[in-house]
Amino acid sequence: MITIKSKEEIKIMKEGGRILAEIMDEIKKKVQVGITTRELDRVAESLIFKYGGTPAFKGYENFPSTLCASVNQVIVHGVPSDYKLKQGDILSLDLGIKYKGFFTDMAVTLPVKNYRNQTSVNFEAMRLIRVTKKALKFAIKKSKPGNTFGDIGNTIQRYVESQGFNVVRELCGHGIGKELHEEPQVLNYGKRHKGEVLKEGMTFCIEPMVTVGDWHIKKSSDGFGWETRDGSLSCHFEVTVAIGKKGAFVLTKI
Repeated sequence: MITIKSKEEIKIMKEGGRILAEIMDEIKKKVQVGITTRELDRVAESLIFKYGGTPAFKGYENFPSTLCASVNQVIVHGVPSDYKLKQGDILSLDLGIKYKGFFTDMAVTLPVKNYRNQTSVNFEAMRLIRVTKKALKFAIKKSKPGNTFGDIGNTIQRYVESQGFNVVRELCGHGIGKELHEEPQVLNYGKRHKGEVLKEGMTFCIEPMVTVGDWHIKKSSDGFGWETRDGSLSCHFEVTVAIGKKGAFVLTKI
């Protein structure tokens, strides 16, 4: 069953979402050639406790870290390690917190900067990032009372495929609130007018996951991550939204 949140509950989630966005902004500033993803994880955990929250991912289904750090072909759930980011890498950062009893969740993908603070990835990688981010923007606009979750998925899929990329089918967004993962599943593909109708008070995560090549996936060697089966680049953006009277508003923003 999809839970409907009260205005008071959404207010708490908005507060937690703002904190999460501020933490993510601080982590993004640290991303450059030579830093390890384990160092980024330590920064994330320290900031979460500083702001009065608790990590949402650490210990969830035995996940060992606070931050998901997924490099290049890894789509989601990459475990931070001693891997040093290199020139030409793209990095997906996925982070969730629990604050005052409610969860929020967000993700961004960004190019790794060099020592001169310049991006150094190729044109196709930058285009992948732009397309995924734009697909998320379109999906947010489509999220309003009376539309369906199928409308959201169809909007993401049609735009991504029109740009020559593919959406991952086996992973998806999700409801969120008192639990990190609630109903419904929020697919990145689908048919218009299908699925549950969106209603005021719903809160969920929209998270397009896009690949340059084939959309099929496989488990990463760390046992937690998921990556493209063909080794092609992938990209992931995510926001937590709440449905208002006229449309969605993003909870995970500064």
